Parts: sequence; C-alpha cells; structure tokens
Amino acid sequence: MSQPVSDLTQSVAVGSADSLLEALDPEQRAVATSLHGPVVVMAGAGTGKTRAITHRIAYGVRTGTFDPLRVLAVTFTQRAAGEMRGRLAQLGVEGVQARTFHSAALRQARWFWPKVYGGELPMIADRKFPLLTEAASRCRVRVDTPALRDLAGEVEWAKVSNVRPDDYAKLAPRSGRTLAAFDPATIARIFAAYEDVKLERGRIDLEDVLLCAVALLAEDERVAAEIRRQYRTFVVDEYQDVSPLQQSLLDLWLGGREDVCVVGDPAQTIYSWAGAEPENLVRFASRHPSANVIKLVRDYRSTPQIVDVANKILDAAGPSGLPGRVTLRSQRDAGPVPIYREYSDEVAEADAVARAIARLRDEGIQLRDIAVLFRTNAQSENFEQALAERKIPAVLKGAERFFERAEIRQAAVLLRGQAKAGDVSDDLVEVVTGVLGGAGWTPEPPTGTGAVRDRWESLSALVTMTSDFAAENPSAKLLDLMAELDRRASIQHAPLAEGATLATLHAAKGLEWKCVFIVGAHEGTLPISYAQTPAQVEEERRLFYVGVTRAKDQLFISWSTSRSPGGRGQRGPTRFLDPIGVRTSRPTAWEPSPDRTERAARSGRPIPKCRVCGRGLLDPGARKLGRCEDCPSTIDQDLYDALVAWRTEQAESESMPAFVILTDATLTAIAETRPADEQSLRRIPGIGHTKLTKYGAHILTLCTR
Repeated sequence: MSQPVSDLTQSVAVGSADSLLEALDPEQRAVATSLHGPVVVMAGAGTGKTRAITHRIAYGVRTGTFDPLRVLAVTFTQRAAGEMRGRLAQLGVEGVQARTFHSAALRQARWFWPKVYGGELPMIADRKFPLLTEAASRCRVRVDTPALRDLAGEVEWAKVSNVRPDDYAKLAPRSGRTLAAFDPATIARIFAAYEDVKLERGRIDLEDVLLCAVALLAEDERVAAEIRRQYRTFVVDEYQDVSPLQQSLLDLWLGGREDVCVVGDPAQTIYSWAGAEPENLVRFASRHPSANVIKLVRDYRSTPQIVDVANKILDAAGPSGLPGRVTLRSQRDAGPVPIYREYSDEVAEADAVARAIARLRDEGIQLRDIAVLFRTNAQSENFEQALAERKIPAVLKGAERFFERAEIRQAAVLLRGQAKAGDVSDDLVEVVTGVLGGAGWTPEPPTGTGAVRDRWESLSALVTMTSDFAAENPSAKLLDLMAELDRRASIQHAPLAEGATLATLHAAKGLEWKCVFIVGAHEGTLPISYAQTPAQVEEERRLFYVGVTRAKDQLFISWSTSRSPGGRGQRGPTRFLDPIGVRTSRPTAWEPSPDRTERAARSGRPIPKCRVCGRGLLDPGARKLGRCEDCPSTIDQDLYDALVAWRTEQAESESMPAFVILTDATLTAIAETRPADEQSLRRIPGIGHTKLTKYGAHILTLCTR
C-alpha cells in the first residue's frame, strides 16, 4: 500500500530537519530536539548557545512542532535580537518574532491600550533628564548632569525591581543601593515627584512600557487570552539578566503553560545592580520540576590555557558561591600560556600594553582583534594616550573618551580661565589642585558609587597627569599644561577606520577578540573598592571571569603597584588570581624595555642627570628625587623626620593635603642634599618661586639647624 501524501510530506520534512542536527555537538543537539518545555539551558561562555537555540526553533518549525508565527524569542539587546533573526533566516525560517523585552512589550501595549483604555498609549519620553530636573526642583534639590545620571539609574532599578517610591528608602539600602550625592529618603522624594511630573505631562518612560504591558495582561482577561493564542512557544536568551518586572511579564505571557526554553549562564551575572536576578535561572528547575536541564560545556572560543584560568577563577567561589555554573571544556588546540605582569605604576603599565599591541600588529594580528579591558571608565585615559603616542588607532566601547567627559571639559574651562587670569603660583600641581578643589574635587575619594565616584576618578586622573607633566617640566606654567592637554585631545580625536578596542569589562560582555589585555587587575579596582558585601565581591569575580572568557587566543593580565610614577608601591594583584598561583614578574618577552632615551630625545627637552652617578633621569619619580632610585641614598633621617613634621603642621594650618605643600620625593631630595641657601634649594624639583618664597626660610632653618 502506498504511503499517504500527508505522511510522506511529514517524513520529508523530518528528514530535512534532521540535516539541521548534523553540525551540532551532543549537548547542542539535545537542546535542538527538546521541543516541549520547560527547558533550561545552562550555557557557558563560548559554548554556542545562540546556535543551539536558533537550531531548536528551526528544527521545531521543520518538524511541524512549532508554528513560526506563534514563536516569541526575547533577549536584551537589539544587536542580539538582530543576530537571532539573521541566523534563523540563514536556516530558512521566516515569521518568528525575535525581539527585546521592551520591543515586544511596546508592540503589545500600543495595540491593546486603545482597546482597553481608549486613546493612544502615552508618548514615551525621549530622555528622563528634563523630567528628573523638574522633579528635583520641586523637591528643592540642586542637580547637575552626573547627579541626574545617578538618579535615572536609581529610578530604573526601582521600577524594574517593582519598588515603589514609598518603599524605596526602606528597600534600596537592603539591596546595597548607595549613592555619594543623595541619601535614600531624598531619592525617594525625587522619585515620587518624577512620577507626578510624568503623569502631568502625559508621558511614560521605557520602564513604564513594561509596566503598561503587565497591567494590560493582568487586568484584562481578553488581552491575556489573545496574546496567549498568538504565542504558544517562548525562548528567553540571557535569562540570568531577567529583572522581577520582566519575569512578571513572562509569567503573564505563559499564563500557566510551560512551553518555554530559557538560556543563560549564572557565571555571567554582572548586572544585579541594574535589577537582574540570577535566581530566576538558578531556581528554574525547582519552580518547574518537569524541566529538562541541559548544560553546554564545550567551549569553542578559547584555548585550553585560557579556559583553565576561567575555570579556576570560578572554582574559588565554591559550589555555594555560584550554583548552577558549568565547568568549561575547551575544544581548541593548545595556545600560548596566559601572561601576568606587574608594573611600578599605571603609566608604565599603559606604555607596556601599547608596545605589546604594536608588536602584535607587526606580527600580523589586526587591531580589530585586540582589546584592552578595564574595570572603570577613568582607567582608559592612560591607555588612550599610550596608544595615541604610537599612532595606534583605538575604538572606545562603553566609555566616553577621557577628554570628552563632562567633568574633564568643565575642568579645562576652569583651568583656561585661571590661565588667562595669570598663575597665582609657580607650582603647577598646586594651581591645578586648587582650581579643581574649588570645583569640588578632594584628595580622598567619596563614599558610595555612581557618577560622583566616576567624576572623582576622572579628575584624580587629571591631577596625576599634571603631577607627571610637572615632574618632567619643572618650569612649566598652566598655559603649558593646557597646550599639552590640547595636544593629547587632538591626537585622540583623529578619525579611526580600525583600531584596538578599549572597553570596560561590563561593555565587553557578549563580545570576543583574539587577544585580550585585562589591565588594572589590582586590589581596590578589581574587586572595586566599594564592593563590600560577599555578594558584591562575587559579582566582581564573575565580571573578571567575563573578561577572561572574551579572549580566544592570547590573554594578558596586568596590574601596577602604585597609581602614579614615583608613588609607593603598596598595591597587589587582585585576589581573583590567587587560585591560579600567579607568580608576578617584571617585563620580559611580552614587552621590550621602553626606549625612554629615544622618547626624551624626540621631545627636544634636556635630560636631568643623577647627582650620584651622572646618568640621565628618565623616570618621573627619579627626577623628583634628583637621582636614580637604585643609587645609594645619603638621606639625613633626622632632617627628613623634621621636614615631615613641619609639613604636617603646615598642611593642618592651611587646611590642605600634605602632598600639596611638598611631595615625599621633594622632602627626600631636601634631606639628601641639605641645601644651605636659596639658590641650592631652588634647584630641587618641586621647589618653585612661590614655594621658595612661602616656605624657603622654614626649610633652610631646618637644614642648617
């Protein structure tokens, strides 16, 4: 008897579908063939999760299990949604809706709002800042742009976490929400006023889009029934990043059904500060006892050497520290051993990284395949400068260029105004710290997080840059510094067709490069200093893991023992390197020694000589001392102690930091040379006309006593 036509068609379709499985590994194939939910996929970094879930959708469509018009796949970025649509098109699947949570919610809200409430959905505000400014004004709170950025972040967190204005002051501190500029009660008042302003203006924000969709589904059974008829199958990518509000929306879409496949990696949970709750992924199987749990562990991105580092970083958290994580198994051939380097200061570290990138470029690696990753935006400036000096193009992701940041532009305006008014001091560092101090900068960092802390870090980087410039140019004035800032800004704004990527670790998520440099990997920055609770430290560990797993072929990790040249080397490598058994070493094969003599010669400036051996002094710290750091010291310890005591008293009487009076290096140089007159004292780096006039008599009295 001949086979019925319908059965024959189905058989051909299944045969065609099976061809989709040939390119998948066993675990990916298990995902693709698990067509009935609930399904949870624990997908490690580089294991091909997007490939697995798009093949699952395509296999379900070809076998007739899925109707493509009734599949909704949601993720978190337009880029990820676009990639999913592109891969489905390559697999011959049309009609599947692949959207972000916000895009799907907005589409539904716009369609159903007129039917339920009459009239169109309120307009979405282009920006929160104008509304927040008015809200703050009503609360009689003065705000600037960084403060508005902080407030916007708090409002977004509260709304996606289902925290109302009345509950913010109570619930925010429990979640570790702290800002340097505002206390929780003030934020709650501004939050409430912001909601009132929106209502009066007939506006909603992006978070309201989700709230509107949730309200429509929860309050009108007709809306819920129609959406549930429309969508029968759901796929959620990056499920570890789902917020409570997004989970509520997903639950309403499902309406008690279990035809859902969620995909995520608990080890890549790095957005809890924005409302993400990884417990949704970790506890999925507990909430759905019939769930099929599949782990993707074969890493196709990174070499075994890099994967080993990544696994050890997570192993140190212990099973209770990261439930549900997978242990990666590299599918690549062996590659170079990861390299770890320690430097004396951040400038030296940036210089070494830039030279290493130049070497990689000369070896044939394209710059677009190289990335420098750091924890905070403020760390980028040294690397921008070091790359620019070698004419290596750079592309920044997730951070403004240093000289384009609002606080740096504002500082430049203030410094130019001071320069036009005339220098009030010969000491450049004193002038700059005085101007920035008047604008709110302090030597000590603010407590808490947010834009206030970011602003402080940027301005502190400017102070450090000034100190270095003054050490290399003892007679420089403020106008000279402004010319140097203009020069740096101009070379960093050059058109860039291709370049090495500079990015924060957060911005690097979802990306990959052949060669990755993780820089600034020292305690206090990684983990960040304000990560105080165990949960916050563990999120920093996961952030480090994300950075490591961005590397395909080569991984370089570095840190510096002090922030600026000549500083005391008190910083050590991040604790996250402890399980790897890192043995720090000074630069060897990774980066040849910098030819500072050649750079100094190009500058046209005379090279100061060591007063002990007569060699040229190229390091800023050595220039401050007036001798090579490894040359024997002739310090008079009693005089040095007396100078320190005098400086402390002077700093207290003038209400300014001690280093602004005189730096440690300058005190050391005085105690070593024991100047007997003004002419000898003037020759010491750090002693200009103003300081000679102001402090010279006191210093000489101590030296000749």
